[in-house]
Amino acid sequence: MEKGLLKATGKDLEHWIKVVKKSNIEKHKEIINFLKIGHGMTYGFANFVALKARKSDAGSVAQEDLLSAQYKGKEDLKPIYDKLISVIAKFGNDITITPKKDSVSIIRKKQFALIKPATITRVDLGLKIKDKAAKGRLENSGPFGSMCSHRVQLISVKEVDSELLAWLKEAYEGAK
Repeated sequence: MEKGLLKATGKDLEHWIKVVKKSNIEKHKEIINFLKIGHGMTYGFANFVALKARKSDAGSVAQEDLLSAQYKGKEDLKPIYDKLISVIAKFGNDITITPKKDSVSIIRKKQFALIKPATITRVDLGLKIKDKAAKGRLENSGPFGSMCSHRVQLISVKEVDSELLAWLKEAYEGAK
């Protein structure tokens, strides 16, 4: 986005952040409108600049802080996350782990898994497995929509078992 912003506007991100700060506009939507109307930006670039200016995008927050925020009040679920990450990391050195505000994307060339502390008692693991029927605890994607094809609800580290690992590995293999 940063390179595209420079190409589209002739000005870099730091310039646009200064413009936003100088305007004294604080609300996200108002910043977007200011940049679109006053500076001719597209919605995508205006949204990007607004997020960066307000430091409200996931990229402006340290990964550890994103994870801490996800599991605040849900600390009992963190061992499930830790176990999943330790298992997934063994699949290969071509995996990127990307924490976001409310979930963690697991990416090879494409995202193949998503870990989200869904409630105070449950972690939802989203998987992208092509042409696999939902059956038993391997459910339809549910709230993940098209980001994942399946979801597994986890309430205990014990549920990170050989069956789940096989599904994770299948999702990983399909993300080449």
